[in-house]
Parts: sequence; structure tokens; C-alpha cells
Amino acid sequence: MNFFREDPNLAFVLRQYLDEDFYTWAEKELDEFGQLCGTDIDRRAVHTDREGQPRLIKYDKLGNDISEIWVNEGYRQTVADTYNRGIVGYIHKEIPTLGRRGNYVYSYAQGYLLSQAEAGFYCPVTLTMATAYLLEQYADEAVKQKFLPHVISTGERELYEGATFLTERQGGSDVGANEVKAVQQGDVYKLYGEKYFASNAGTCGVAMVLARREGGPDGSKGLSLFAVPWRKEDGSVNHLQIRRLKDKLGVRAVPSAEVVFEGADAYLVGDPSKGFYYMMEALNLSRVCNAVASIGIMRRAFLEAKNYAYQRSAFGKQLADFPMVQETLANMAATQEVETSAVFSIMPLFERVMMQRQQVSEEEIAMNRLLIALLKAETAEQAIHFSHEAIEMHGGNGYIEDFVTPRLLRDAQVLTVWEGTANILGLEVLRLIRKYRVHESFTAYIRKELNALPKEWKERKEIVLQGLSQLEEMMTGLATQTYEVQTYHCKKVAGLMVKLYESVIALKDAVIGGKRKEIIADLYLRKAWGHEVIDLEMLPVRHFDLLMNKEAKVEARL
Repeated sequence: MNFFREDPNLAFVLRQYLDEDFYTWAEKELDEFGQLCGTDIDRRAVHTDREGQPRLIKYDKLGNDISEIWVNEGYRQTVADTYNRGIVGYIHKEIPTLGRRGNYVYSYAQGYLLSQAEAGFYCPVTLTMATAYLLEQYADEAVKQKFLPHVISTGERELYEGATFLTERQGGSDVGANEVKAVQQGDVYKLYGEKYFASNAGTCGVAMVLARREGGPDGSKGLSLFAVPWRKEDGSVNHLQIRRLKDKLGVRAVPSAEVVFEGADAYLVGDPSKGFYYMMEALNLSRVCNAVASIGIMRRAFLEAKNYAYQRSAFGKQLADFPMVQETLANMAATQEVETSAVFSIMPLFERVMMQRQQVSEEEIAMNRLLIALLKAETAEQAIHFSHEAIEMHGGNGYIEDFVTPRLLRDAQVLTVWEGTANILGLEVLRLIRKYRVHESFTAYIRKELNALPKEWKERKEIVLQGLSQLEEMMTGLATQTYEVQTYHCKKVAGLMVKLYESVIALKDAVIGGKRKEIIADLYLRKAWGHEVIDLEMLPVRHFDLLMNKEAKVEARL
């Protein structure tokens, strides 16, 4: 398959955020990349998952600890195919044929296509994106010149993939408990200690590592950020070792390891008192990547379910002819398209906050963090649900590793864990409410967008307004409660917020997207808010061919 051509909704979304010249160029590039993802990269992903997983080569033939990671040749080719197309580089430098710098919207479109084939490999890409951002924004000129040109390489020089090492055994999500120590020796530091869950270990060229300088205060305020090359100038390992690789349920393409620093050379990045702050900015970037991977897996799961339903016959009919199957596929299409639009809708604000931080308000920064947390949590859960639905559509075949469906489920499961679980994200929402009163900005945004919708959509708007009233009542009731009570309810608050946001996005798409997008919006509203449980109209059945893009492609009145 060509994943770009199979997905007219992606083109519909991108036209809203890319100007005409950029879109014309991007359409051709994404068409080529979509073909590559649907063929060669997809085949390589099967091999990597089944037979070609990364392996640790601990010692050389003389018994020296070399801590090298072996990856198969197909994986290496996917590295070249992906980075050379600018998935990281063109965020930070000019696209030669356009004579202008790229942006996150285009990069995330590439990531969306890539995740449909190999979500495991999108993890190293994410880490490299975070590394490039931290180096460009905060490293001094010497450190920047040493590493950044390699990290953003598109084939003109040796590529250094990136990594971000936060997690330690005793801390986990409690990063303030980290103990890895940094000892200054002249212009460099020496790192000592262990990172317990270090992804892209051994395949990265440089890792961004949080460590505590000697004499630094306890907690997260005492953490500084360091750029740590994996190898020294002579090619030998930089005074570190890999204890072991993690034997993971899914995303087997990315080597995740326990890394021990034994005096590794490290270069301080930025203000030594702001390391945790810098890494949290990079974490928001990674959370968007996580949401992009989720909607990518959702899309692939839907494609597999749909294609199987049209190919498989039972009881004298194709599966796609049964009303229950049509309802399942229609609801999958609606949810996936709305959540794809929602994820891309936050990118203009995200890019402004990340790249022009001095020019944005505190309210915009808080809204950016809120929307990222909401959509990261929601899309990760939906990726698991979609993978389950695809397996069920296939029946017994869906449980067999000859099909892609088991891998989709295994890979999707990590997305609820990476970059913050639902509990951590619920606490993030609560923190933003307590510190910035972000719920007031959020409710004002929802009302503004609803007021801008066509007057004749009164019934649709009323459904969302009822949900908004629920949120306001909940916030009023929780305002006087203890912190413990608020934490108990914070995930419920987040769940209500994300339904409101996605409902508005669905309706905004319907304004510019024509009849099909109106049906998508109606399906989303009914499923999200539980209206008309007994659907006598059977919307999914009446409009099934249109929803499956059998009658026409998505319109866009832009």
C-alpha cells in the first residue's frame, strides 16, 4: 500500500497548515515516503520484529567490553531512508529545493506515515528530534557545532542519532530522585552512575543526559543537562557500558538498555540549574511524537480491518456487508480522522511555544501543555483499542503473527507508558489547573469555537455545551476539595476535556469538509456523548460507502 494515497484525510489536514508552495512540495515527498513505508519499510519491520531484533555484543574477541549494538541491514537502510528525507533535519535547516526551513507539521506527517509501518523505529526518530531541539535551543556554540550538524544530517555527513536518558532505577517517573553524578574536570564533566531504561542505547551518536553536579541541591532543581557522545574521537566507547538490553513486549526495533557511566565525557548544555526544565520541554515534544505514533497505529489498524472486511467472506457475504461490521468500521474511521485532526491542530501553537518561546504568553504555554497531555493520553488508549478491533475483525487470523495485527497491539501498548502514563498526565492537567487556571482558558476556547459554528447547527452545539456544563460543574465542585480529592478526579477531568476538544475539532472539520465530514462529526458526537444509543437511523450503514471513501474523496473548501 501507499499509506499517503490511502489516506485522503491526511491531505485534508495538511492543506490547513501548510501554504500552497510547501504543500505542493510536501505532497510529492509524502507520496514517495508513503509508498516506501507501505512496502520496503513495512517488510523490513516484519523481519526486525521476528528475526532481526537488536542484539548486544558485550565483548570483543579479546574479552574487552565494547558494548556494541548489532542491528540488521534492513534496519540500517530504514535509518538512511528516513533521516535523509529530513524527518529531523528539515525542522532545523533549509529544504534545498524550497530554499526555506521546514516545520514540525511536515515532520509529524512523515512520522505518522512511518508509524503505520514501524512504530518501533519512530522512537529513535523522536529521541533524535528531542536531541536536536535541546542542542539548537540551549547548547553553547562549541557544543552545538560539535554535535548538531551530525544530528540533523540528511546524508551530507555522518548521522548521529540522538537519545534522552532520564530514567533511573530508584526514581522512574520521579526524576528528582535521580543520582547519576557529574564531576567537573576542566572543560568537560565525567558522569558516573546508571540509567535504567535508556532507549536507542548503542545506536545513538549522542545522548542528552540528566545528571547531578557535585554539590548540587537535591530534587529536580539540582539536575543539569549534558550532551554525552557514545564514542570518543578515536572510536572507542566513551567510558560507559551496556549492562543488558531490555526484553520488551513490543517496539522491538529500538534497543532499550541499562547503561552504566564509568567516567563518560560529558558537555554541559545551558544553565546548569535548568536541566530538568530543558528536558521537560523536550518531553512535550516527545509526547506529541507519541500521539503521532498512536494515530499512525490507529490508521494502520483501521486499514487492516477494512481491507480484511472487504476480502473475507462468511455466510455467503463479505464481512463488509454486515451492518455490525459497517458500524465498527465507520466508528473507527470517524474516531481516527477526528483524532488525527486534533493532533495536528495543536501544532501551530506547539511550534510557536517551542521555537519562539520569548514571544508567547504564559497562557499559551499552559494551553500547549494541556492539549499535549490530553491528546497524548487519549490517542495512546485509542491505539490499543483500535489494535484490538483489528484483531477481532480478523478472528483467529488476527491472533497469528503472520499478520501485522499482533505487532500493532504489542507496539501500541507501550504508548500508554512512554512519556507519561495516564496517571502522570492526569497530574499534569491538575498542576496546570492549580497553577495557571488553565481550565478557564480552555472553557473560553471551547465557547468561542462553538459560537463560530453555523447557526443552523444548534442541536450539534447543544450536545457539546452540555458537556461543557458538566466540566464547569466539576471544576466548581473540586475547587474547594483537598488536593487528595482533586488527584482522585483529575483523570476524569482530563477525559471530559479531551472529548470537548475533539468534538470542537470534528465540527470545525465539518464546516470546511463537506457532507462526509458532517457525518464523521455526527458519528463522533454520538459515540463520545452517548446520544441516541438505539440508532434507528443507522448512519454508519446508510453512509458506509462514503465513509470508506468508496463514493468520493474528502472535500476541502479552504
